[in-house]
Order: sequence, then C-alpha cells, then structure tokens
Amino acid sequence: MLASLRPDGALVCTPNHTHVALSKELLKGCVHGLCEKPISIDSESGQELIDCAEASGRHLLIGHHRRFNRFVVAAKNALPSLGKIVAVSGLWTIYKPPEYFEPPMEHPAHVVRASTEKTISQRGHPAEEGATITLKFANGIVGTFLLSDAAVSPHHFECGTGENPTITAEGRDAYRIFGSEGSLSFPDMTKWSYVGRKGWTERLNCEHVNVPEMKIPFELQVERFVAVIKGEEAPSCSGVDGLRAVTVCEAVKKSIADGCPVEISIGT
Repeated sequence: MLASLRPDGALVCTPNHTHVALSKELLKGCVHGLCEKPISIDSESGQELIDCAEASGRHLLIGHHRRFNRFVVAAKNALPSLGKIVAVSGLWTIYKPPEYFEPPMEHPAHVVRASTEKTISQRGHPAEEGATITLKFANGIVGTFLLSDAAVSPHHFECGTGENPTITAEGRDAYRIFGSEGSLSFPDMTKWSYVGRKGWTERLNCEHVNVPEMKIPFELQVERFVAVIKGEEAPSCSGVDGLRAVTVCEAVKKSIADGCPVEISIGT
C-alpha cells in the first residue's frame, strides 16, 4: 500500500499483538495512525511506538472511543459542579456467555498505585474473570472498581448507555463520582447536592444531568483523527494516554500475582 498509495492517515484495527509493528510501519512511511486499543500488549513496546511516532513527526492516536460517548462528555462537563473530587467508584459486572471464550480470542488488559484482589474463577479459563481494584491517583483522588464477566448484573457501561446495540439498555449506574459539592452517578446521570447549607441533616436535592444527542463515538473519533491530520485539533487520546492505560493494567495484574499494592511510574 505504501509503495503504490500514500494516504494521509490509516486505521490499525488488527489483532492486539500486531498493533505496534503495523503502526510503526505506517509512521515510518509518513502516515498518521489511529490505532485501536490497546496501544500494545506491554508497556515496553508501547513506549517504542510512541518514540517512533515522535521521530517520524506524525500523529499517533489511540482508539479509546468512549471519550466521544455522549454520556461521558456530559459527565465530564458536569464535573466542575461537584466541587473538589474526592473519590470515584466503578462497576463493570456482566455475564458473558460461554461461546465468548471459544477460540480464537484475545484478552487484553483494558494512577500511581494499584491494589487488586482477583475474584473467584468459575469457568477455569486462563483469563481473569474479575477483580476488585483500589486505585490512588496522582491528584489524591482514590477509587474502587469491581469487575466481573461472570456475574448477572445490569451495572456496566454498555447496559447503562446503550452503546452496544446487542445489549439491552437499562440505564443503571456503573460509576459514581463523589465531590465536595455534590455527587454524580453515571450513566443514569443522577446528581445529588445541597441547595443551601451543607450538612448531613439538610435535605439533598436530586436532579438529572441532560445528555445531548451526538453522533456515535466511532464517527466522532474518526472525525477528530481527520481534524488532527489537518492540524485543526489535538488528539483526544494520544499514544501517551494509551500507554498509561496499559501501564496501569500491568500494575493491576502484578498486584494480583504478588498479593500487594504496586506503585506506578508512568513518566510523561
């Protein structure tokens, strides 16, 4: 392709273990790349890809498409009204049917400290079925996250947002963000705050945060990619952002293996 056609940009939507090699080839061929997540299967090769992008002078974007989800955008816009964020809580609990684990399959692992306990294995597969994770963020926020793909539950991103058309949308909460001036549950978008004086004996006000209609996240992601190539906008999710996600996932897996908290050094 590079010998016969020189596109401005290309999408890398191949199996995870090929992301780095193909993206490198594109970047070295002076082609901007939008690589599907995860950026790599380990942080070392992910850093090599970032270095390659910097040397090539081309943009490397990572396809964390939920940054363009309308519920995520609405929640981000509502954060200032919550005051100083203190803590976050997340759930991703769903039952994946046995056929999901039939070959071929890949199980990528999708913060400054991580402490993790693995859930009970019910299927006997080598891939982790779930975990409870405690995270410490660089700005002092703490977070707890419970993950399981072997539990019957409506508390997960897909069920709450309707992003996946094959999963019935129920509008249940999956994340909760707690701030000094209010709290927000997501994606049911319920906000709690005091109208006047704050205090545990005062009445809390409940309101619904509006979620405007938007294009589907994948369309918005590609539109941003085009705008980045044209020099009109900055990447929503850069290679560095993608590497941070992989680094945190490595720390989570190491914490499971070692049975103790893992400090995370992410650099840039």
